[in-house]
Amino acid sequence: MGDSVQTAVLGVSGYAGMELARLLLHHPRLNGCAPVFLGRAEAAGDASLTALHPQLMDNNGSASLRIEPFSWDLLKQRAVEVLFLATPHEQSREYAPIALEHGIRVVDLSGAWRLTDAANRAIYRFADDGEPVAVQVQAKAVYGSPELHRDELRTATLIANPGCYATAVILPLKPLIQAAWVDLERGIVSDAKSGVSGAGKAPTAKTHYMYAANNLSAYGVFSHRHTGELLEQLGLERGQIIFTPHLLPIPRGILATTYVTFKEKKSAEDVAALYQSFYADSPMVRLFGAGNLPQIQYSVHTNYCDIGFQLDSDGRRCVVVSCLDNLLKGAAGQAVQNLNLMCGWGETEGLA
Repeated sequence: MGDSVQTAVLGVSGYAGMELARLLLHHPRLNGCAPVFLGRAEAAGDASLTALHPQLMDNNGSASLRIEPFSWDLLKQRAVEVLFLATPHEQSREYAPIALEHGIRVVDLSGAWRLTDAANRAIYRFADDGEPVAVQVQAKAVYGSPELHRDELRTATLIANPGCYATAVILPLKPLIQAAWVDLERGIVSDAKSGVSGAGKAPTAKTHYMYAANNLSAYGVFSHRHTGELLEQLGLERGQIIFTPHLLPIPRGILATTYVTFKEKKSAEDVAALYQSFYADSPMVRLFGAGNLPQIQYSVHTNYCDIGFQLDSDGRRCVVVSCLDNLLKGAAGQAVQNLNLMCGWGETEGLA
């Protein structure tokens, strides 16, 4: 792709959609080429973007931007080249194949196309699973973790943006597992805690103030949708890892504490060197090193995933802590990072 592209965002009303709009509006490559913002096709008329998200108001014309009723004809008229789907899983299953037929590249923020194993996808209960079109589209999807699949993402036509929890757990574990350091017979335990925005914008009984404030609760035990991503991207069997998410009484951010045991004794220098080598070309990963553990407040409102560790005196037991912003590195920021790779631009443009 060239120096700029025409993008479109479907599903701008949610938290991740708002962050995506903000990033794209300020992206240096898209200056003068505002995204097409799209709403439900059945909408009677368009609405102002800044009426929905007043925080996007600026002095450069953002007040004139509209959320327009979705149609494929509109995308064709505007010559849209990249479509961001910040939509429910089922809607992304329907729209991604059609976009590809129209020659439009897709970055999907839902879980519609993240999983290659039918057993892992079963948790979503997709009505079209196994049908020829779905199988063909799934084969084109590239899991959108730049740190793991950078080369494939450059030529992808469909990018399946990773889950927020999955990103926070996969990135600290991947170097250790790929190096075959982890004693998988001992198992891996990962406790991850997320701010309330991770549950989406629609209010529920468990996300309203009276439930979430001054509280900390576990949920999705042995059943969270992001577990399949951990298994596939880390090459693990279900019995080799226990992942438990928790709801934090804060607006945004994730902290994941992961416990592993090494097969052989390692030094803190060994562990630090492994991480430094693995992420040497990954500008959106910040390594804190031994005994220097990241905190949510350091990574919130950024596109960084921060990783630190503490090694026990026995040289085998290791606790790894990772933090990220669930709406940025866990969603919209990573989507823009993937756009940059897809277009051949600098990976951190519009993000750092």
